[in-house]
Amino acid sequence: MEGEIRRPDVSEIVGQIRRKERPRDSFVRQSLSSIDALDSQIRAWVCVAPRPNIIEAASAVDTTAPLAGVPIGVKDVLHVAGMPTAFGARLSARRAEEFDAACVGMLRGAGAVPIGKTVTAEFAYKHPGPTRNPHDLRRTPGGSSSGSAAAVAAGMVPVAIGTQTGGSIIRPAAFCGVTGFKPSFGAVPRDGMKVSCESLDVIGWYGTSVTDIGAIADVLLSDERVLQAPTRRPRVAVICGTSLHALDADAREVLVVAERALTDHGATCTQTAFPREFTMLAEAHRTIMEYEFARSLAPVVSVAHSGLSEELLTCVRRGLAISRSQYRGMKDLQSSLRDAWNMHFGDADLILTPSVPGEAPLGLATTGSAAFNVAWSVLGWPCLHIPFGRSSHGLPLGIQLVGKWNGDAELLGWGGWIESLGPDQGAAINSESRIAPA
Repeated sequence: MEGEIRRPDVSEIVGQIRRKERPRDSFVRQSLSSIDALDSQIRAWVCVAPRPNIIEAASAVDTTAPLAGVPIGVKDVLHVAGMPTAFGARLSARRAEEFDAACVGMLRGAGAVPIGKTVTAEFAYKHPGPTRNPHDLRRTPGGSSSGSAAAVAAGMVPVAIGTQTGGSIIRPAAFCGVTGFKPSFGAVPRDGMKVSCESLDVIGWYGTSVTDIGAIADVLLSDERVLQAPTRRPRVAVICGTSLHALDADAREVLVVAERALTDHGATCTQTAFPREFTMLAEAHRTIMEYEFARSLAPVVSVAHSGLSEELLTCVRRGLAISRSQYRGMKDLQSSLRDAWNMHFGDADLILTPSVPGEAPLGLATTGSAAFNVAWSVLGWPCLHIPFGRSSHGLPLGIQLVGKWNGDAELLGWGGWIESLGPDQGAAINSESRIAPA
């Protein structure tokens, strides 16, 4: 969208409602107005709940709740009471769900107001939905959590829930220029989610800043405040490349700028090559993902074959051809490399690495490469994308911070500090103006 997008953050919303400076339904109404104005172009939403129902729910929130009056979007693989779940697929009409997914219920209990379901790639795999990148409508927003990232990027909601199997949270965050967080595997309950890959699927979320991410983490990850300022400067392992995909010049420059900023502010940065097992992790991801995805989707394929994409059907066929012994071998590798990689990175507090190979690609037929994400998804380690500069075309770029398994709070603490070191997000790295969509 042309010009800078106004994005009220979570603390602003909660503070104004708590102080009674704005009505409890004020920001929900603002979100609905933004959706009305923008979504015909961006197409981030599958459905939005009836306006009277949402406003009534917002008007009833407890003003002392930690997320009082915060409107949220929910990826359409998670149940929201009163809304259907279609999984991004062309299926027959589905009834509204009776219950929330566990994470949605936790957020609702904290005062947040789910206002609708956001677009997902078909069953959170590769076949993209209709969503477009708010920074350039000709470009992919990434996937599979495309609608959630685009809705936050366009200012329609301050927070939206997504999921990741390979790179489905971090990649859209990078392409759309928002903050995205994938917690440690198993950190957020998945009840009420269509789990397609039991060993990989993780629920995460998008926000306008690390502070927003922390506000949601306070509800979904802990009974205490998660986001704490670090008491020392971090030790950072810097990984620039991977054999799976080249890193373009602008993305490489962003990583150099980030490392320099960290070093200038007292962090200890050490250049680290991807361990030789990296390609093994990528193969483990493919095998585990396809094996589990095929068996999860086989019942759907048996009754709805004609409504599914050839891309999905091909993946199911490949997965069903993988033997249980092959699958178990890769599961064993997943377990052993978790321990080995902990040793490889030694006393590093976090890893600094690219989120994606470069700016969002032109075209809407694919969702981009997950080459810089799959290793961390196999390991189950938490990942945080932070916007950090722009490409020569004026499109968002950023960095990925990776923490150790169950080190989510520490990662967010370092992330908040690193975010404060970032360049002006309104300026392109090479000073060209941002592309406005036609």
